[in-house]
Amino acid sequence: MSSHETNGSRKQPWIMNAFAMTAPGHLAPGLWRHPSQETQDLDHWVRLAKILEDAKFHGLFFADVLGVYDVYKSSIDTALQSASQVPELDVALLVSAMAWNTKHLSFGLTASTTYENPYSLARKFSTLDNITKGRVGWNIVTSYLQSAADSFGLDQQVEHDERYRMADEFMEVVYKLLEGSWEDDAVVADRATGVYTDPAKVHKINHVGKYYKCAGVNLVAPTPQRTPFLLQAGASKAGQAFAALHSEAIFLPGLVPEKTRQIVDSVKLLLKEQGRSESSVKFIAGIFIVVDETDEKAQAKFEALLPYADLEGTASLFGGWSGTDLSQLSDDEDFAFKGPPAIQSMIKTWTATVPGTDGLKWTKRRVLQELAISGAHQRAIGSPQTVADILQRWVDEAKVDGFNISYALTPNTFEDIIKYLWPELRRRGVLQESYAGTTMRENYLQDGKGPRAREGHPATKYIHTPGSVQPSA
Repeated sequence: MSSHETNGSRKQPWIMNAFAMTAPGHLAPGLWRHPSQETQDLDHWVRLAKILEDAKFHGLFFADVLGVYDVYKSSIDTALQSASQVPELDVALLVSAMAWNTKHLSFGLTASTTYENPYSLARKFSTLDNITKGRVGWNIVTSYLQSAADSFGLDQQVEHDERYRMADEFMEVVYKLLEGSWEDDAVVADRATGVYTDPAKVHKINHVGKYYKCAGVNLVAPTPQRTPFLLQAGASKAGQAFAALHSEAIFLPGLVPEKTRQIVDSVKLLLKEQGRSESSVKFIAGIFIVVDETDEKAQAKFEALLPYADLEGTASLFGGWSGTDLSQLSDDEDFAFKGPPAIQSMIKTWTATVPGTDGLKWTKRRVLQELAISGAHQRAIGSPQTVADILQRWVDEAKVDGFNISYALTPNTFEDIIKYLWPELRRRGVLQESYAGTTMRENYLQDGKGPRAREGHPATKYIHTPGSVQPSA
């Protein structure tokens, strides 16, 4: 039993994801040089998936980008030299192997509504849902890098809020294809009559909208979840509105629980306006963990990682995240007073929450040292008790349902977490002891309502039943 209450009075275990990327450097540029970092080939990812499943992690959540970070020094050179989220494999092509070698672990994949086509993406996720037997989720993004726009043939990125308007219609097309184009019993596979699919039970969607036109039908027959479990990470006003309409899990930014709680509360108000239950969405915070037997050993372990951190690579990542080229700022000025607003906000948080930072001069190097390895996420460094207390504070104060745990090294970071932290969390009763169902939706929502999208979710409007009329575009 967990100390975190959801779904009325019933208590649920925390959602625990490994947060990864199929690139040598995810949030920790330079750590690929560490002697304990394995080559991240297919064998590596399969082995990591097995380790996570044995420890009852809910899922392996993969971030993705479609461009190269080129704001820093107005070049891609630093990103390439430091392996900052490049090169990067297409994780969709690796999931089948990981799924084949596991039975319960879920896989969250990132895909962009700005650069994908809803017809082809519906087929991709239907295929993944089929081969994983329902253990796949879609992290919906609209993309933010100009280098991606350049590579997809656009002179400029689509404006931020316009991307979300496009995304709303994109989702409508996907729902029509996944939920409405095939009835549940369309596939009869009757050997006697020779009929595999009953044509009367398969329907073109004939969508014509502002941004998309699609006749349909989906190329894949009904799968366990139909619509994959939907995740989203937008914290802007448009992103929150989109998440409240479509998401079933929301990945939250933030260095302190209080600010993250503001996002949680805001989205919950929007959920009510949409007529959706609060329990139909899970809130997941990003966190970086270094744990050992004692606080001192954990701190020493973290400090031993720092010499491998590539601060230039970190500056490259920050340039992509914020649009700020730190190379244009002097090395010795105090960013707490003269830096860009995004940096000043982070510095205020660090000064208030990170021991030993009050009174320091926040130079460019100091800022990058704080971002190195963990990115703009909370760090939890210490003994099992210390780390568990930090996680509990986030659950209590930010009202999150679980965590996306980033890493310095794979699989070492997660092996340490399992060895040291898991027994303490198990003692506190917050870890899941078994998987709640066979699909990602069942395992994350844990409400006993099966693999399909829940009542009140927009996907359910497009379910085709005999005699039903599909909503118009």
